[in-house]
Amino acid sequence: MSEAKGQPDRDNFTRFAGASIPQHYDRGLGPVLFAGYGDLIARRAAAHRPEYLLETAAGTGIVTRLLRDRLPAGASLVATDLSATMLEVAKAKFRPDETVEFQVADAMSLPFPDGAFDVVVCQFGVMFFPDKDKSYREIRRLLRVDGHYLFSVFDNPAFNPCPRVVGELLSATFKIDPPPFLQIPYGYGKIDPIVVSLQGAEFGDIHIDVVELLAPVDDLQAFAAAFVLGSPLADQIRGRGQDPLELVPKVQAALSERALVNGRAPLRAILFDAEAR
Repeated sequence: MSEAKGQPDRDNFTRFAGASIPQHYDRGLGPVLFAGYGDLIARRAAAHRPEYLLETAAGTGIVTRLLRDRLPAGASLVATDLSATMLEVAKAKFRPDETVEFQVADAMSLPFPDGAFDVVVCQFGVMFFPDKDKSYREIRRLLRVDGHYLFSVFDNPAFNPCPRVVGELLSATFKIDPPPFLQIPYGYGKIDPIVVSLQGAEFGDIHIDVVELLAPVDDLQAFAAAFVLGSPLADQIRGRGQDPLELVPKVQAALSERALVNGRAPLRAILFDAEAR
């Protein structure tokens, strides 16, 4: 697509077909949806001056890279994710001499001893945990008393026009049983139930910030392709009898016309900093 004119260049969309889900996620969604909030959560985590820090749902290492850059060289940093392929992309962002331990692990059953960490970080991962209350209890188990759990969730699609517009396009395309994936990352934005869950897991002194950003979209083709191909949404589209690549130009046009503001994506997320009691 020509970003200046906002018109799809369909001949170029085949360049996205060979990329994997982690590549689309990292290169297409990462700079827009995750980098700005990643910098914020990494700065906040580093301000607690942890000696031992754990990141769960680390994905392709967007926040991991920012954490390592901000933490003292002697601080221990462990990054886990359920997906080995995601972590392979993350590992490529680090030199062999940089002290980061990567481990495939389930965030609801982590292979570390009680009280092993000063700070735990999870950017936009909690929404995907099947049992969120259990995940909070597990993080509390790993934190020392007065340790901090910093995590973020996306707010409602009403405040995030990009997924809202994509969801509307999917509903119009698949009038019966539209792909439901986007309901997961954008369906956990109610603050009060999260606070109740945290308190039930023995967290207190919970600081909450609703943060709005305008993220530059420097490559709208890659962003649109990643929205379709950078998550399980691609398989849900295939399962409904359509090639997801065919939807990319439509997603790109819809984002350009109805979601972006002067080439920027309006975003809204909720950041939590909960202290272990």
